[in-house]
Amino acid sequence: MFLDQVTIDVKAGKGGDGMVAFRREKYVPDGGPAGGDGGRGGDVILVVEEGLRTLMDFRFNRRFRATPGENGMSKGMHGRGAQDTYVKVPPGTTVRDADTGVLIGDLIENGQELRVAKGGRGGRGNIRFASPRNPAPEIAENGEPGQERKIELELKVLADVGLVGFPSVGKSTILSVISSARPKIGAYHFTTLVPNLGMVTTNDSRSFVAADLPGLIEGASQGIGLGTQFLRHIERTRVILHVIDMSGMEGRDPYEDYVAINNELGSHNLRLLERPQIIVANKMDMPESEENLVKFKEQLAKEKEDEFADDLPIFAISAITKQGMDNLLSATADLLETTPEFPLYEEDIEEETVQYGYQSEDPGFTITREPDTTWVLAGEKLEKLFKMTNFDHDETVMRFARQLRAMGVDEALRARGAKDGDIVRIDKYEFEFVE
Repeated sequence: MFLDQVTIDVKAGKGGDGMVAFRREKYVPDGGPAGGDGGRGGDVILVVEEGLRTLMDFRFNRRFRATPGENGMSKGMHGRGAQDTYVKVPPGTTVRDADTGVLIGDLIENGQELRVAKGGRGGRGNIRFASPRNPAPEIAENGEPGQERKIELELKVLADVGLVGFPSVGKSTILSVISSARPKIGAYHFTTLVPNLGMVTTNDSRSFVAADLPGLIEGASQGIGLGTQFLRHIERTRVILHVIDMSGMEGRDPYEDYVAINNELGSHNLRLLERPQIIVANKMDMPESEENLVKFKEQLAKEKEDEFADDLPIFAISAITKQGMDNLLSATADLLETTPEFPLYEEDIEEETVQYGYQSEDPGFTITREPDTTWVLAGEKLEKLFKMTNFDHDETVMRFARQLRAMGVDEALRARGAKDGDIVRIDKYEFEFVE
């Protein structure tokens, strides 16, 4: 089975918790704090594995979790950082954030890595909070939560040359003749249901990768037939071999087929029309093919917008008898040598950058009220602060209260009408509002 689009959940590891501990050696009279920091949580990293060809590995496993960091220990010993979790993907995989649609990365080269979820930092132990005013603090942080997100993986096969055309024009037969690939071949439409790749070697020892892409029909860019399901695979090709059944044996007009397929390519992505095309007039061993080819060239000449523009190369072949195949392959290899790659996402990929400039003040929290009169505090910044607070120690709880006050939570609650004794909830934790 071929799978080329999937959504997965990734969650990086939580940082290890810091520890509250004190020195209690017999000959150290003053003691002092000795709680170590927690270790860093593991990242979730995508890595390109050259041998993979589909996203089938994600059919039943769509949740990936990195391991948390080790907690801090006594005697000032820090917890060990967790190892990263590597997830293998095939070359040609694009990665997007499923919630925002932002492109995170485009994985092409073997061994290329992309971090999609960052592990949380370890919480600080009480040895970090010692000061002249408080030489023996009972304060420690919990580890920072790991990043959690939903991402979309989309595979666009890596091929130098793409064979496109209506169903049953002979694309699979051509691929089987020019390479060692063995695609399914049948005398009915949509025999090919998945892209097939083959390595092609010309007589002068030049080589390239060709892909037989499933047959397109009119309206494919709007989802008719196989629709856009496989149009995406054409986007990475540098040269398009436009295969046309010149025999017209199914009652279709070769020129109308040519125009219809180009319209579908342009409707899906206008940049596909920038790719150089070679027109492959197939089935020239059939009756009436010669007459249809002459007519096709005449119609092509009439529609040429610029009379000084070069004519599109047309190669008359027969995949069955292998007539004209050597000339076609040599011309394709020549064209590849002069055709640059077409970068798809060079300007769109999300980058981890720091922007300096004015930003409007964001309080970092929201306040809502439940029907039972409970005040509910929420917000990414506040919830992160809450999760990193160790409520086992009173001194840490007091520090959390001071942090909330510094954020303006107390003042905002008073402005909303909160009174002494009201219940305030953060996540599942409830406490009383005190004036």
